Amino acid sequence: MSVKIHPSAIVSPKAELGDGVIIGPYCVIESQVKIGAGTQLKAFVSIHDYVSIGENCKICEFTAIGGEPQDHGFKGEVSYVRIGSNNLIRENVTINRATGEGNETIVGDNCFIMDAVHFAHNVHVGDYVTVANKVGLSGFVQVGSHTVFGGMAGVHQFVRIGDFCMIGGLYRVVKDVPHYTLASGDPLRLTGLNKVGLEREGFTAETRQAIYRFYKGLYDKNKRFTDELNEAVKNKAKYIPEIQRIIEFYQGTKRGVTFWGI
Repeated sequence: MSVKIHPSAIVSPKAELGDGVIIGPYCVIESQVKIGAGTQLKAFVSIHDYVSIGENCKICEFTAIGGEPQDHGFKGEVSYVRIGSNNLIRENVTINRATGEGNETIVGDNCFIMDAVHFAHNVHVGDYVTVANKVGLSGFVQVGSHTVFGGMAGVHQFVRIGDFCMIGGLYRVVKDVPHYTLASGDPLRLTGLNKVGLEREGFTAETRQAIYRFYKGLYDKNKRFTDELNEAVKNKAKYIPEIQRIIEFYQGTKRGVTFWGI
């Protein structure tokens, strides 16, 4: 299967295009670009230097990937965007290169990124992430796999969001959101487990109940949070792996963790 390039597209002869790539009308592909087999670019897509895109992605109109970071600290250094395979990226999305020599902005595999989403410099997004319209992820944000964002949510720089989370639409996220939780409200609060998401991925009822009991104990209003967390850290080995990951997430926080709100 050969590469198909619309006559109006501008594609550098140095760009590496995999088998079956389709480049639509008025696209611009710069020289230091790699696009994997079967990936399709619709009209008016711009792929700048230092970008690699995996296989079987679909990238829709007016999306721009690999633009220089919107960061006062950027001094023209070589940095990258790396996008995995089987991603659907809808219209008007912007994904910027990283700040810092050799650093990367990363999007995993099997993500669904909807209209007018922005991923800033040094963002790292896992696999199977769904990002609804007009969500903004600021610089250095980290997002785990299987997480869902409601439309127009905004995430502060350096925030971490765990696996299997669900962030409500229109809310601002200024502290870390731990694995397996729902988060909404102003100020943002954890409002429960992402039960539907966990069920869909085969988490057993026993595992879900154990995770819920852990969070309820951690946020017991009759106890000090720091005491409960320190006790959990000390006894981490006795917990199931899912809870061990939650404890490690809390240990790694720099901005603090969103608190339970119910």
